[in-house]
Amino acid sequence: MNTRFLSVALSMVMGSSLASGDDLTTEQRLGEKLYRDVNLSLKRNQSCESCHSLSRVTVPTEVEPGIFRAKKQPSLSFADPDSIQSGTTVAEGSVSGQFGMLNTPSAGYAAFSPFFHWDGSEGLYVGGQFWNGRARTLAEQAAQPPLNPAEMAMPSKWAVVTRLLKNTHYVKLFKKLYSIDLTLIPAFKLAPADQPAPPGVVAAYDAMARAIAEFEKSRVFNRFDSKFDYVMAGVTRFTQEEQRGFELFTGEKALCSACHVTTLTVAPDGSPFPALLTDFTYDNLGVPRNQNIPGNPEPNPGLGGRPEIAARDPAGNEIGKHKVMSLRNIELTPPYMHNGAFQTLEQVVHFYNTRDVKPRVCTDINDPGFGNDCWPAAEFPETINRDELGNLGLSAQEEADIVAFMRTLTDNYPRWGNQWGRQDPHVPPGTPSPYAKVPFPPIP
Repeated sequence: MNTRFLSVALSMVMGSSLASGDDLTTEQRLGEKLYRDVNLSLKRNQSCESCHSLSRVTVPTEVEPGIFRAKKQPSLSFADPDSIQSGTTVAEGSVSGQFGMLNTPSAGYAAFSPFFHWDGSEGLYVGGQFWNGRARTLAEQAAQPPLNPAEMAMPSKWAVVTRLLKNTHYVKLFKKLYSIDLTLIPAFKLAPADQPAPPGVVAAYDAMARAIAEFEKSRVFNRFDSKFDYVMAGVTRFTQEEQRGFELFTGEKALCSACHVTTLTVAPDGSPFPALLTDFTYDNLGVPRNQNIPGNPEPNPGLGGRPEIAARDPAGNEIGKHKVMSLRNIELTPPYMHNGAFQTLEQVVHFYNTRDVKPRVCTDINDPGFGNDCWPAAEFPETINRDELGNLGLSAQEEADIVAFMRTLTDNYPRWGNQWGRQDPHVPPGTPSPYAKVPFPPIP
């Protein structure tokens, strides 16, 4: 496993700084409108925001021992609200009854994932977007959901561009930003599948994806204002429980930071570069199958299921590996793992700790003993990471301490750190991020 901070992420960084929610560029504002636009789906009922929410999700929250209230989460999760609120794994698409096969990952901090590539020095694949890295860049990722039958379900790029040209605001901005005149593109009509798109369609579609990617590079998605950030900047301190969890997380016992890197680095301009809580690699953790996904599809083979990867890997060493996602805002994005097999952070940490030492094997994740006296068999047992998890020897208190630390990774700390009986005089409401200017990788 790659234990270093991925230096290639920094080597690809440009000098532009984060934009705040009130300081979006014209292109980012266009991207925001596109991100929110349900008209870009077949039934005009789904947008990027539908599965990567720009609102705080309301969830039952324990405010006193045994007392729960419906509260908005402390920050944005950029994940599927329905999954978070109900514990379901996959999102329903624009067409009723069509579901994805994987848990919706958060779009937060996705802009920092380097371009998908093979790292020869480490002997592993790095970066990209989606659980299997099939989109090389953020813009390539933004281009895929409108055409996915299980998501926005549009029949072609031409059909999407036809929806764009019906919006006069888009027509104006595409001309201004990209010198693309949408009005010159004929409207899409049902046609034979092999009918080529007219000139201008591909350029317009790619510009749309670029605008969405630029919006995802804004401060809206990349706040860097969790308690963890303020502690790393020397502004405040962890509680005793959080500190114990941090030491376990970064130490040789729990080994969490082997993949979820916590160290600060230096950006090309010499400024501190905050930890992204991932090394952007791929791993098979031995996660069990989730039979509760609608239709109970076969387990997704992840990175090794991509034909071009499989062709280079005849031994099947990449089968079952999924991307190591950032743990920023992890408290806000249940259920967990690529298939949503776990409902809570407590379950996840206990699985890491005891995967290989339970007295029996569960029948499936619905077994009454799940997580207590058994874990189910792994989806792909042949390529499991057996070096860094499975029998960590953590006590129940140590597991709880690690969860407490992971909750410090939640953004908007100046607000939630001073609510519901909490007060942090070192970080009063309105305190700016200690990393207000962070350079971004380029969007090709």
